[in-house]
Amino acid sequence: MTKLLNFRELALALILVVGVAAIGAYQPVFLAWDNIGDLLTETSVLFMMALAQMVVILTRGIDLSVAANLALSGMMAALVSQYYPDTPLLLMILTGVATGLVLGMINGSLIAFLGIPPIVMTLGTLAVFRGMIIIIAGGDQVNASEMGVSFQAFPKQMLLGLTTPVWIAVAVSILFYIFLNLSRAGRGLYAVGGNPVAARYCGIDQRKQELLAYSISGAVAGLCGYLWVARYGVAYSEIANGYELTVIAACVIGGVSIGGGVGSVAGTLLGALFLGIVMTALPVLQISPFWQMAISGAVILAAVVINARAERRPDKLILPEARRIGRVKA
Repeated sequence: MTKLLNFRELALALILVVGVAAIGAYQPVFLAWDNIGDLLTETSVLFMMALAQMVVILTRGIDLSVAANLALSGMMAALVSQYYPDTPLLLMILTGVATGLVLGMINGSLIAFLGIPPIVMTLGTLAVFRGMIIIIAGGDQVNASEMGVSFQAFPKQMLLGLTTPVWIAVAVSILFYIFLNLSRAGRGLYAVGGNPVAARYCGIDQRKQELLAYSISGAVAGLCGYLWVARYGVAYSEIANGYELTVIAACVIGGVSIGGGVGSVAGTLLGALFLGIVMTALPVLQISPFWQMAISGAVILAAVVINARAERRPDKLILPEARRIGRVKA
């Protein structure tokens, strides 16, 4: 399986290089550093959200409420900035992270300890979180003119030619790599998703692992909520509407198995980058928005088919051998 993942990552990286070169040859402006910087900035939230979603999918779960969590957490951070403008920036950011963490823990607790199916639970909280935004904000939205200066300035600051969200995404990616590959809890997520029965015999508590996964997903969504609202200068109930599908698509394209237990940080980042390039390149190529949706959907379907075939391939190799052995014994 590790060899398969490495091959997928290598192939996806090659496709990205060839695709970017082809687009750059047709529209040289696409390769301009300013455009690349904008691409990375626009994709930085997707990088982090996809990594968080991967952690959930590793446990054979799914979190459809991440975009709603992002919206609610961003609204909470924006309201703090609106009503308490002198609040230190770090506390405003932590407000978003803490809100997302609590929402993620609610999902994880009910899924892990009450046995509610993840797709049902998170589909329900998706609607609840969106509704809470309207209630908390009184049906209004928070605009840029109502937010503090430092609140909006932080995501737009530059370091070595790249914005703050890009560097935050780099730091988060490194932390996820260390956590998933070098920590006992991270390896436990793979074990729970790969073989829950064996994981239980090894003393791994599946409920705690699920709670951990959804808590991580929520906390990252909260951080991205602040970055989203501060960057675009608006907070309302419909921000990032449907974004959860893009996040899941990035995971699937990156080789994360919906069946759990399979996925890598590098593959997920490449999947997110692939979607980011597609979304950025299609307008540059002056392709109709209707075709943009169709092409994006076709790419996602192709990735799902490739994943499904890759996961079935071992069975096709083993069964003929098993039948041959059975005939010999007979």
